[in-house]
Amino acid sequence: MIYIGVTGWGDHDTLYDHVSPRDKLKEYGAHFPVVEVDASFYAVQPIRNAEKWVRETPEDFKFIVKAYQGMTGHQRGDIPFETKEEMFRAFRDSLTPYLEAEKLAMVLLQFPPWFDCNRDNVAYIRYCKEQLDDLPLALEFRHQSWYYPQFKEKTLDFMKDQGWIHSVCDEPQAGEGSIPRVTEATQEDATLIRFHGRNVHGWNKTGSGDEWREVRYLYRYNESELKEWIPHIHKLHEESKDVYILFNNNSGGDAADNAKQLIDMLGIEYEGLAPKQLDLFQE
Repeated sequence: MIYIGVTGWGDHDTLYDHVSPRDKLKEYGAHFPVVEVDASFYAVQPIRNAEKWVRETPEDFKFIVKAYQGMTGHQRGDIPFETKEEMFRAFRDSLTPYLEAEKLAMVLLQFPPWFDCNRDNVAYIRYCKEQLDDLPLALEFRHQSWYYPQFKEKTLDFMKDQGWIHSVCDEPQAGEGSIPRVTEATQEDATLIRFHGRNVHGWNKTGSGDEWREVRYLYRYNESELKEWIPHIHKLHEESKDVYILFNNNSGGDAADNAKQLIDMLGIEYEGLAPKQLDLFQE
């Protein structure tokens, strides 16, 4: 199956008409069969949150949970845990409701742009796999060195051997802090595709707070850009039973529209979505 959705469910205004924040996930489930949980990147979430989100989504709905930033090296300063093992254990425990409901598609470990291809970092990836070995895990790099000609095949073979799902990215080609499009599956069960936009000038911009984020992901894919992906999606679907596609280009509110556009292009009609809210005054 091909699952298409977006990252997060709170900021997609085109999906919601007079929907309260607490009901947005329920409404989101009427549009898409999968979502990325990004709150888990900023803090290990209380189990009660996952329990609520599982309750509010249809039976066949899937979650892709982004790994906590302390696990992937994004965390500035000390982690709020006494040991790394405690951190991984807390994160693993937070996933229990998804697992019990069979709604966990995978956990995404996205490493930062300074996490380059070297022996120590390979060893750390092995460590992460050991800590979370019973879970479906996706791996996304942000440093180009993993796909240098001399390392590309070794990187992909390593992911195959270690059981990592490949996170294939569409993003600007803006130097070492971006990766090329490599449309190769590493696991038969699943492949992940993430659309980050193609804002070359904004990709490497830095700033205070979340200002950089508002520029980096400011992009709307046009029809031809999405159409060029269709043969790649079909190829990956031949290599993996399930393909999960997430749009992360939402600085301008474009992610949901692009996701629906791609659903239409692929001729997908999802069954089992939540019923959409009815406007009692609509003719």
